[in-house]
Amino acid sequence: MEQIRRRVLAQLDITREHEEEELLAVIDEEICREAKERVIPFNWRKELQKQVFHSLRKLDVLQELLNEDEITEIMVNGARCIFYEKNGEVVAWEKSFSSQEKLEDIIQQMVGNHNRVVNEAEPIADTRLSDGSRVNVVLPPVALDGPVVSIRKFPKHPILMEQMVDGGSISRECAEFLKILVKAGYNIFISGGTGSGKTTFLNALSEFIPKTERVITIEDSAELQIQGIDNLVRLETRNAGAEGTLAITIRDLIRTALRMRPDRIVVGEIRGAECLDMLQAMNTGHDGSLSTGHANSCQDMVSRMETMVLMGMELPLLAVRAQITAAVDILVHLGRLRDRSRRILSIVEIDGMVEGEIRFNPLYEFVEMGIHNGRINGSWMEKGRLIHRGKLYAAGMELEEQRQ
Repeated sequence: MEQIRRRVLAQLDITREHEEEELLAVIDEEICREAKERVIPFNWRKELQKQVFHSLRKLDVLQELLNEDEITEIMVNGARCIFYEKNGEVVAWEKSFSSQEKLEDIIQQMVGNHNRVVNEAEPIADTRLSDGSRVNVVLPPVALDGPVVSIRKFPKHPILMEQMVDGGSISRECAEFLKILVKAGYNIFISGGTGSGKTTFLNALSEFIPKTERVITIEDSAELQIQGIDNLVRLETRNAGAEGTLAITIRDLIRTALRMRPDRIVVGEIRGAECLDMLQAMNTGHDGSLSTGHANSCQDMVSRMETMVLMGMELPLLAVRAQITAAVDILVHLGRLRDRSRRILSIVEIDGMVEGEIRFNPLYEFVEMGIHNGRINGSWMEKGRLIHRGKLYAAGMELEEQRQ
């Protein structure tokens, strides 16, 4: 394949952009020429054409994995070692890059398309692909065995809450409960571990935002797929550039978003000192704001929020906790169970502070009830009733259980 690829490159006019059909014609011509010198089975020619085309226009051997909808994660550990996740199972792939140089070329192509920089001086970068897939890159000397690329794929079409109910990720009762809270403008924070589905669930929740509102999304790399909101503004951070351009952080974007007349602010993920800015935004009239963060439980998420606020400013712990209780209304925790399924594990209300400690009011909790055909069965048990209903009343809404 490499020989055909070099001959195709030699024929191309590098001073202009070639149409896809034109490039495929050149590839076919070179494959026919190669077939005169050695036997190439007819069924292999189509595969050879695809591989050469992907190496020139797409992401080389990774393109085949990216084109398969059931694959959710791609992990490249150097040029010769590629793994992918399909249906919750991690599998080693038999294909590899032709050389480390080719892998490095593909990496530069990925980061360059979204004005990111990665090199020996800055060996770590986050970016995204044109289809929204999240990409993390680590280069030598940090990565000891060659460049490492991790790609988290997202569905081409956002997964709606109805699909999550049908798939057993959440009960209909919980979904209807959260739908009412989103419409009423409760501030909701989603927590979970890596790969638990936080971004997917945030997308699903966003379908309940009233279509007339102005929504501003803020992300490190744009991944959210918010649908049906006409007045939508999408903001993305920027790294500092070698040519002198300054970095634009999540904190910068939250601050400027407050001057853009948002009804709601959606922050893709809170990781550090920007947590303070997010809490202040929630406390200054932007009800219905949403965000996510990494944690092992709802209570752990609050502890992490305390730590992240203190990373940005030295404040008394009681003041930090007062900010959190005033800003965040509801915590939703997601998890990935041992059968690889993603479930909503708990929904908790923050119920103020008592003697300096944040008080939690558990509302729903997933309870396991055995395993059938390798899949964990369970149900969402109601643990308590919503205490703070002021936003419901202000929105002219009520919960179903009030009418029973």
